[in-house]
Amino acid sequence: MGKKILIITASLRNGSNTDILAKEFMRGSEDAGHSIEIISLKNKEIGFCRACYYCEKEHKCIQNDSVNEILEKMLYSDVIVFASPVYFYEMSGILKTLLDRTMPIYFENCRFKEVYVISASTDDNINSADRLISGIEGWIECFPGVKLCGTICGVGAGKPGTAKKHSAFSQAYFMGREV
Repeated sequence: MGKKILIITASLRNGSNTDILAKEFMRGSEDAGHSIEIISLKNKEIGFCRACYYCEKEHKCIQNDSVNEILEKMLYSDVIVFASPVYFYEMSGILKTLLDRTMPIYFENCRFKEVYVISASTDDNINSADRLISGIEGWIECFPGVKLCGTICGVGAGKPGTAKKHSAFSQAYFMGREV
């Protein structure tokens, strides 16, 4: 039986290169027999963490927005894939806001042990996603036994649709197959 994979995309642009790469990863994972769900943070209501620590006691967030549903899906996935565009050499703000809100699952026994990162960047510098990846690695360190298993950086893929002609496109498919 395949793994349960959750892909969280954090691009707010329709038809984004980040989403194109995430969908190609998904296609590879489906071809390998895994169960995949993709969640776009576009049009989700995600408030900032209030540091109230309600979650420490109740194991859910006090805010009634889209996050509690996303956290439930994260908690019961085997693999989590974060897909984010690179904004000023960092992850998108909506992804950072979501990560800040994952404190409720910090107190749980999370099933996921593998994390992958997919990114697209206008900049053609191979290191343009380093801080995005570093930010995800910092988040991963908070969860015992969880590891970063792979990254794909579609550098130089800024204009909509250019990811389809980028080497990252085939890399996303094959990484999805190898999960």
